[in-house]
Amino acid sequence: MKINKISRRAFLLGLGAVSTAALLSACGGSASSSSAAAADSDVFRTLDEIKADGTVNIGVFSDKNPFGYVDENGEYQGYDVYFARRLAEDLGVEANFVSTEAANRIEYLQTGKVDIILANFTVTPERAEEVDFALPYMNVALGVISPDSNVITSLDNWNADNQMIVISGTTAETYLTKEYPDIPLQKYDSYATAKNALENGNGAAWANDNTEVIAFAKQNSGYTVGIPSLGSQDTIAPAVSKGNTTLLDWINDEIKSLGEESFFHKDYEETLVDTYGLDYEDELVVEGGETNA
Repeated sequence: MKINKISRRAFLLGLGAVSTAALLSACGGSASSSSAAAADSDVFRTLDEIKADGTVNIGVFSDKNPFGYVDENGEYQGYDVYFARRLAEDLGVEANFVSTEAANRIEYLQTGKVDIILANFTVTPERAEEVDFALPYMNVALGVISPDSNVITSLDNWNADNQMIVISGTTAETYLTKEYPDIPLQKYDSYATAKNALENGNGAAWANDNTEVIAFAKQNSGYTVGIPSLGSQDTIAPAVSKGNTTLLDWINDEIKSLGEESFFHKDYEETLVDTYGLDYEDELVVEGGETNA
């Protein structure tokens, strides 16, 4: 796996910060202001730098089937990965997949570990303050899944002795913390550990993207999505580092172009149809960045 690069600009900023710190130290001064300025600088590779390197680093899930996962042959697969491969192909570079978790998607962009996040990333105003979202390629809402023995159909009158399973850094955690502060949350760092918790009876229910909980219920008997849509209807989109306009503009143009060939419907039929069937296709797919909203 190739080591991620940072832009020459960011590298020079780092050298400048070190030199300034050394000078101030020698003079008995403080380098805190210079360090803070360097810390505020965005670390990213421009479109031209990515092309020159020949590799684009894309953050994807490795345990979220059918959106991003590693198959029995050790290969990344899924709806997001299918899209990511096309992006790399049209960029004329190789795709280097970097496994990410929900809680570190923003961090991986801000530190330059990845150039693009394609990890079922729901667009929210709070996240848009820290990263730049491209046009959407999927619709999503929240959903709640629970065992057939005790199907949760409403969050009102919640039993205070029960806990709700969530994944740290997801919109489910944010929504429940704000809208249902009295519901105790049992937080996990990955989709795999959250699923295990549900299977082991460590929580009364699991709140997550409705696409994910519907997929889980279809793939595992004994569970029901009692709340298929919770909160607002949102979208999923690629994200890049704040201010990386050259890459952002290219991705937006690419999504529009792919829409002309119905690429995302093809992606759905190649990666999601076995899980959801054809009934969900037009409801979930956003083609060419144009939503029905």
